[in-house]
Amino acid sequence: MMPSLALFDFSKKINLKNEVLAGFTVAMTMIPESLSFAILAGLSPLVGLYAAFMMGLVTAVLGGRPGMVSGGAGATIVVLIALIQSHGIEYLFATVILAGVLQLFVGIFKLGKFVRLIPQPVMYGFLNGLAVIIFMAQVEQFKFVDANGVVNWLQGTSLYIMLGLTAVTIVIVYFFPKITKVVPASLVAILVVFGIVLGFGINTKTVADIANISGSLPSFHIPKLPFSLETLQIIFPYALIMAGVGLIESLLTLSMVDEITNSKGSANKESVAQGLANIANGFFGGMGGCAMVAQTLVNLNAGSRARLSGIIASITILIIILVGAPFIEKIPMAALVGVMMMVAISTFQWVSIRIVNKMPKSDIFVGITVALITIVLHNLALAVLIGVVISALVFAWDNAKRIRARKYIDENGVKYYEIFGPLFFGSVTTFTDKFDPENDPEEVVIDFKESRIVDMSAIDALDKLSKKYAQQNKKLHLKYLSEDCWKMLKNAEAVIDVNIQEDPTYKVMPQK
Repeated sequence: MMPSLALFDFSKKINLKNEVLAGFTVAMTMIPESLSFAILAGLSPLVGLYAAFMMGLVTAVLGGRPGMVSGGAGATIVVLIALIQSHGIEYLFATVILAGVLQLFVGIFKLGKFVRLIPQPVMYGFLNGLAVIIFMAQVEQFKFVDANGVVNWLQGTSLYIMLGLTAVTIVIVYFFPKITKVVPASLVAILVVFGIVLGFGINTKTVADIANISGSLPSFHIPKLPFSLETLQIIFPYALIMAGVGLIESLLTLSMVDEITNSKGSANKESVAQGLANIANGFFGGMGGCAMVAQTLVNLNAGSRARLSGIIASITILIIILVGAPFIEKIPMAALVGVMMMVAISTFQWVSIRIVNKMPKSDIFVGITVALITIVLHNLALAVLIGVVISALVFAWDNAKRIRARKYIDENGVKYYEIFGPLFFGSVTTFTDKFDPENDPEEVVIDFKESRIVDMSAIDALDKLSKKYAQQNKKLHLKYLSEDCWKMLKNAEAVIDVNIQEDPTYKVMPQK
């Protein structure tokens, strides 16, 4: 048996063998994706590998969730493709730095918990849209630029070779895990296709046709661009989107690991680590990134429960960068295209289609809307924001319909309105319509024992209702109303009857 030792947290024991093997396995699964996503964005493959190394190392050491793996992920780089095409790589680095600063602030001010409020239909739409973007981007690799700069589709033998090698890659990635999961299927597929091309001397598109790789250590580099307000206006929207998407992906992955390991990670600590990792990426030539779901699952399945595996994976990637550059340049593009197509297929939430007839119509609408915005605009943060807003409005509408009142008159001729359901901006109209100031008796009591005052709209409705009864020279008593709220009803002070001892403690606006 391998000895166990504690790493960073002396209260938890880890298995050294599991951590080392998991680290090597994760490195092998990260390299194909990092290469592919970098090429997808029109960057040098080295930029993707640097991102995998730096994101993995910083988050493994400082992150809020041992066992979680970060790298140069597609979710973050996809949103920056338009910026790279219009302004170039220096603006990319500046954007990654700014995104890191924003993520750092989210962690410092403990805002990470709000990312967990994203509804499931929004995540379905987000992931499905991302899958379509990744898949369609691979289709672009079946094109070439001729001598006149015109983009054309591959034809004849070149097309058939590309299609054949891509199909071989897809078949291996799909079927190899059914044989064994010890070696990553994507790595096996790349090596097999590489061997076929090399062994049979097949002439096909390789990584070298996209970019040259000179393996070296990442070097400190301040982005070369004008430090002006105009530059900030260009990069800030992209940085905001990248920071949002990165945190969404990372904190949702963190929640997934929490469930699998029956332990609790720190969302705010992870946000800080993601921010620092992206800042390091911007200054050392990486494309930035976030948590990677597939690699995290590989890590956990390999038995890792601590930080050591992430550190080993990052160091392994750095060694490959330094000594493996000539090999990487000869990798056939068809192999990377096949790997990324399978990534897209696995990213797509097929379960969302299987249960579509069991989901509420509003959830179906939200999922489709988010997916379409993601596909058409490539703006993942905007898509998620709109999805959350629609979901919130649907929730508000559903709750607005639930407010009701039970009415009765006691032996003293006092009319009671017992309110059930939350009183907030969506339900104030229905609430107000239940009252009849003109025909009600001289004394009316509204019982809030089974209700809650949620927002300023509710307080304003009570204020106006109190005035209507006052105009009829009738008394309106509000019972079981929280102390915070009745203090704000200044105009109704004379007619409020509050039993403070029996009142629930309820804050309209929490001070903390």
